[in-house]
Order: sequence, then C-alpha cells, then structure tokens
Amino acid sequence: MRTRYSYPQIVLHWLVFVLVVLTYTTMDIKDAFAKGSLVRELLTLTHYSLGFCVLFLMCVRLFVRAMYVTPVIKPAPPRWQHCLSAITHGFVYLMFIGLPVLGILSQYFGGHDWTMFNIRMPKSYLADLPLQKQLKTLHEWLANAGYYLIGLHAFAALWHHYRRRDNTLIRMLPGKN
Repeated sequence: MRTRYSYPQIVLHWLVFVLVVLTYTTMDIKDAFAKGSLVRELLTLTHYSLGFCVLFLMCVRLFVRAMYVTPVIKPAPPRWQHCLSAITHGFVYLMFIGLPVLGILSQYFGGHDWTMFNIRMPKSYLADLPLQKQLKTLHEWLANAGYYLIGLHAFAALWHHYRRRDNTLIRMLPGKN
C-alpha cells in the first residue's frame, strides 16, 4: 500500500497551486495599471490563459485521481473528519473547474473580441450583456470565496501535520515514496 500520493498526483497538485496563485495575482495587480495600458492588457491575457491551464489541469487531476488509490491517513482520523475532507475536496475541484468555465462563458457572451494564449477566441454574435454580467459577478464572487477555501485547505493540512501529527500533509509532499 502506498504511503504517499503518486508522483503525477503530487506534480499536478503543486503545479495547479502555482497556476492558481499566478492566476489570482494577475487579477489582483492589474488594477494598479491604467485601463488600456499594455501591461494591463498583458495581465488580462495572462489571467485568461492561466485560468484555462487551471481548468485543463484540474480535469487531468480528476482523471489521474481515478487511476490511483488514495493513500491511507495514519493514524486514521474520525469518520466526521474524513467526510468533511471529502466535501472540502469536492468544493476545491468544483471551484477550480467552475471558475474558468464561468470566466470563459462570461467572455463568450460579452460579444467582444478576446484572446487566450494570444489566440482569438469565439464570441457570441448576439451579445447577452445581462447574462455576461451575471456570469462575471458569479465568477468574481467564487474567486473571492476561493481565498477562504484555499486557506481552509492549507490550514487543515497544517493542523493535521502539527496538531494531529498524522501523515496527511506528508502524503502530498514531493519526495521518495
């Protein structure tokens, strides 16, 4: 029985983490630049492109997760913690698949030209601005909620490591299996 997640799972986990940090960072700092400025436009393009990468890698993570058995937590946590962990991980997957989908749909229904990876993306010929605004609002609300979910996830990993003294965190750290 494995004591750690598989190498592909660990790599994907930390790669998605870095991409999420960069995706959030691009939006957090873009407002420091004037509308229409080259830097702001590059940050927006980077945000869209990184968001798509997060979507793609989260889908890959789901596929890879199905291929491997989850390593056992030792000592085993109470059943309620296991259930809470499963629910939280479900929200993490839904959030980081849903956020890029909402962002893409928001851009599509905006009816204006937009690019990802510097490639012109499809747009709706009949813009639906009320729907676009709703999608964008939901995208932004979920992104803000994401700070709390990420914080909860990190706190739980550290709590397991330092308070419960189990192998929850160690299972996802790079190193020898």
